[in-house]
Amino acid sequence: MDERDGFERRLQEARSRQGLDKPADATGGLPTGSWGVGFRAGVEVVSALVVGIVIGLLLDRWLGTWPIFFLVFFLAGSAAGVLNVYRLFSPKRARRE
Repeated sequence: MDERDGFERRLQEARSRQGLDKPADATGGLPTGSWGVGFRAGVEVVSALVVGIVIGLLLDRWLGTWPIFFLVFFLAGSAAGVLNVYRLFSPKRARRE
């Protein structure tokens, strides 16, 4: 058992030197305060909406069909943003982590 304890100690020291050990209170980069969660929810919705709008505009410009793809990808981006916020506040998420 002495060899194993020595190995575990050396492994722990090496992980600490390399910065691979996370502190016990680390949240994985997720916001913890109400402002942080609200900001993240807003960014999730806005970014999904912007991506959908840009894709729709580019497809409409390329194919010459003005409102069709813009509307389709606007709705898809909106749905993706709402789904991201739902996943952010989902109770399953708290159990997984």
